Amino acid sequence: MAENKSEEVKDEMLEDTSEEKNKEEDKTAPTEETLEDADQDGETLEESGEDVAKDGEDKKGLFKKKKKDKKDEQIEELTDRLRRQMAEFENFRKRTEKEKSQMYDMGAKSIVEKVLPVIDNFERGLGAVPEDKAEDPFVEGMNKIYKQMMTMLEEAGVKPIEAVGAEFDPEFHNAVMHVEDESFGENVIAEELQKGYMYRDTVVRHSMVKVAN
Repeated sequence: MAENKSEEVKDEMLEDTSEEKNKEEDKTAPTEETLEDADQDGETLEESGEDVAKDGEDKKGLFKKKKKDKKDEQIEELTDRLRRQMAEFENFRKRTEKEKSQMYDMGAKSIVEKVLPVIDNFERGLGAVPEDKAEDPFVEGMNKIYKQMMTMLEEAGVKPIEAVGAEFDPEFHNAVMHVEDESFGENVIAEELQKGYMYRDTVVRHSMVKVAN
């Protein structure tokens, strides 16, 4: 009987130890919750890795964008500089053309001033020819030369200033005499003593006139 009890005690002790081992193994074995947590941790790690990669790409993109913006700024600066230089060149060209035109007008005006006394002498000489010699070949030749010169001056932009019968204008006329004549209106030119001329819109020589009333 004693042997049977001892064997039963041994069997109970063996069962207790096996149960304790099973509990310990259950504790160390991964449960469903721990597996789910592990999966979530893996996902978070992957997500964090993706976020890091995205951050890196964003930084690279920003870096590239900054480089592009700097290049665009240089292009805009060079374009603006080119536009300014083109505008300055255009202003220089216009100013040069204006100066050239002014110099040409000054030179032409100077030549016309030197030619006018010759025209005056032609007019005086032809005006002094008697009527009976008006058809003389020499007189006709001088008259043709005079007309040719006047045509040439007119084509060059030289024209005489209207005087007799016109109202006196100090911008075009130079009054050297004053007469009382009822046949003329007030401040009207009665006689032209020397013909005046204009070159384009500029007075080359004022008309020397006699003003009535």
